[in-house]
Amino acid sequence: MKAKFIKATLLTCAVMSFSLLCACGESNDHRIKPSDMTSGTQASQPTDGTQPTDESALGTETAAPEENVEPSYSVHLVCAGDNLIHNYIYDQARERAGGSGYDFSFVYEKALKYFEDADIAILNQETIVTDEFEPSSYPGFCSPGAVGDYVVDEIGFNVISMANNHILDMGEEGLVSTLDYWDTRHPEVIRYGAYRDTADMENIRTMEVNGIKFAFLGYMQHTNGIEHTGELGTRLVYLNELDTIEQQIRKADEIADVVVVSPHFGVEVQSELNEDQQYCTALFTQWGADIIIGTQPHTIQECNWYEKPDGSKAFVYYCLGNFVSGMSNKLAWIGGIGDLYVEMDPETREITIKDPKIIPIISHYGDDYSNVQIIPYAEYTEELAQSHGYEPLSMDYIDDVLKHVPQEFLSIE
Repeated sequence: MKAKFIKATLLTCAVMSFSLLCACGESNDHRIKPSDMTSGTQASQPTDGTQPTDESALGTETAAPEENVEPSYSVHLVCAGDNLIHNYIYDQARERAGGSGYDFSFVYEKALKYFEDADIAILNQETIVTDEFEPSSYPGFCSPGAVGDYVVDEIGFNVISMANNHILDMGEEGLVSTLDYWDTRHPEVIRYGAYRDTADMENIRTMEVNGIKFAFLGYMQHTNGIEHTGELGTRLVYLNELDTIEQQIRKADEIADVVVVSPHFGVEVQSELNEDQQYCTALFTQWGADIIIGTQPHTIQECNWYEKPDGSKAFVYYCLGNFVSGMSNKLAWIGGIGDLYVEMDPETREITIKDPKIIPIISHYGDDYSNVQIIPYAEYTEELAQSHGYEPLSMDYIDDVLKHVPQEFLSIE
């Protein structure tokens, strides 16, 4: 896929409880031109610079320019959870590249088809990405630049959330380094959730696709106990900064048709929702959020409609789980890819979310964490489940976990 780059406050707010569990706290643990934020439907003019000769001008009529094409006002949005790159994943990618660089194709190849037709593809990049630090794994994650190159150039992710608890794993220097990576290597990509300074934070990221304007915001619950001093001027927004969050969501709702919020919230490796997730969802939708893409619990959770104060409906993925990881908890092996369509009435600018679903996926690996790979549930078998490294899985166990997803949204394909 080549993504086409293509919208009554509570008076008092209880301070949310914070879990300081390290995300993935286990010791075994898409090329697109930015399209200048237009819909990309303008008819192009000839670019070869040629002019008709005198001879060709005699009796030969040059073609009239095409008229502008009306945008479709329909956007296909696909999203994935935590791209959590353990050492098993980058070490194996290095081996597959013959020791020179990294080849991550094996990890992701079975998931590529789900992003082929996406206009917007959103990923929570759970680790910092940079070549200025050596690659590292739990508890301090750092992934080589080749990871970012692959997910953008080959899978087609054109929107990257950086709002997660591992953003400070290499300190504020690591945060600056990963911002440098995304801004220099992939300036065409929308990145949000971590910022160079306050001005960068206040510059709400937007993208117009097929006549619909989207805004993106992201917040994390904690950073694994690592204090964000801001000595280098960088800015993060934590989930307890509710005044700032309200201001940002309301502003985003004014400047965009669709507001996408990515909160990193919930209890790790737990399928059930907690009070913080439900509380934040109520606030975010009240303030103007239309699509919520949750991460942090590292396993698939409920998704559902959420009625907004104006009577319209938001859609919430409370947690998509891991896109891929080398975690050793069985729940963490079961994730999902979110898929939905956004349509807009061009006259009223009324937004409708259609056909939301979750496509379940498995993070599979063999003995000694070998051959880590994403395998769609539709291709998974009892034999594969029983051969899962660390401990065997079963299709019955996976099916039981997937019961947390309402049947109407579960898509086996």
